[in-house]
Amino acid sequence: MERIAETLKALSDPTRLRIVSLLRHGELCVCDLTEALQTPQSKVSRHLAFLKNAGWVRARRSGKWVYYQILDSEPSLQASIAQALTMHIAKHPVCLEDDRRYFDYLATKSSRACD
Repeated sequence: MERIAETLKALSDPTRLRIVSLLRHGELCVCDLTEALQTPQSKVSRHLAFLKNAGWVRARRSGKWVYYQILDSEPSLQASIAQALTMHIAKHPVCLEDDRRYFDYLATKSSRACD
């Protein structure tokens, strides 16, 4: 029961909810999340580490960059909640604005930006 409580506690922060919402678009680099959230890289990385430790996301390193995605490939509490959660929070005005900034950033992002 304690592990479930800790897992759910990871979603108790607005920035982490915004990150989960953005990750519904697929695997994203920290730089993508930083641009979309308009938040310093150190803060985004700290929240991603919290989500990773709680089992919400997985990380993949490529060069100096780390890419994250929602951990949903196996039946789990996180996968079930993440699927339902992203459908609901994606409609929140803050998340809609994050999406707009993310897609604006993608439109101008160099193909080598995260290399």
